Amino acid sequence: MRLLIAGWQGQVARALVEMAPGRPDVMACAVGRAALDICEAKSIERALSAISPTVVINSAAYTAVDKAESEPERAFALNRDGARLLAEASAKRGIPMIHISTDYVFDGTKQAPYTEEDATSPATVFGRSKLEGEEAVRATNPKHLILRTSWIFSPTGRNFVRTMLSQAGEHQSVRVVDDQRGSPTYAPHLVNAILDLAATASKPDADVPWGIYNVANTGTTTWRGFAEEVFDRSRALGGPSASVAPIRTADYPTPAPRPANSQLDCSKLERTFGLRLPPWQTGVADCVGRLLAD
Repeated sequence: MRLLIAGWQGQVARALVEMAPGRPDVMACAVGRAALDICEAKSIERALSAISPTVVINSAAYTAVDKAESEPERAFALNRDGARLLAEASAKRGIPMIHISTDYVFDGTKQAPYTEEDATSPATVFGRSKLEGEEAVRATNPKHLILRTSWIFSPTGRNFVRTMLSQAGEHQSVRVVDDQRGSPTYAPHLVNAILDLAATASKPDADVPWGIYNVANTGTTTWRGFAEEVFDRSRALGGPSASVAPIRTADYPTPAPRPANSQLDCSKLERTFGLRLPPWQTGVADCVGRLLAD
């Protein structure tokens, strides 16, 4: 199985590059913008010709949620137009595409976890651009798996766990929002699921149930609960920790509104593919351990 991974600097792409070689008969090619600009059709064609992938994984995205409010053109160019061009080019060659999306396609007002059948209603430029990217992929490549996930963290890149450990090294107490709830998702756990799905999608005669799937670690918490788990794990390993002061979303205003509810119901993924990600606390333990070891 040959994987072409777009978005090589992101947390998911880095985890894919790290973990794919551990799978038998898997070759992963993460291509940076110099070699693959998904906003240019010719660049995409060159990369597809050079790599001849059996599955294309699109983890490339404009993810600066707040900045997108003042740079909508850039967000839509990458999240919608780039996704469409990549889907069109892969469809011409009959190549399945796995596209990473987000809980931000919902407005976060539902009280229960979101399912794939719930109506979308993004409240931000980022969310709208990602939703239109989903729609473009669905319209152009029938062999698609669109994976909605949330609250990604890993030992690399900018993310909540690394920010909290940095804050704990400088402050005895940190203020963290406690009225937003979601499923923290550890990039390596997400990647295990992606690789399993890619293996299924790459089989020529497989009857793959294409479509949209929620993929997140099991369990939910608030950002405050997330922070407390990070500090508990760090403290147990002799690392930095801090007390957590709960605040409301209104106490921490941002240009782009954050969903109060980012919980994703992942039962469809388990019913269809038999995949269930570990509890989010397991991911925190591994992530903190790796960061402190480094």
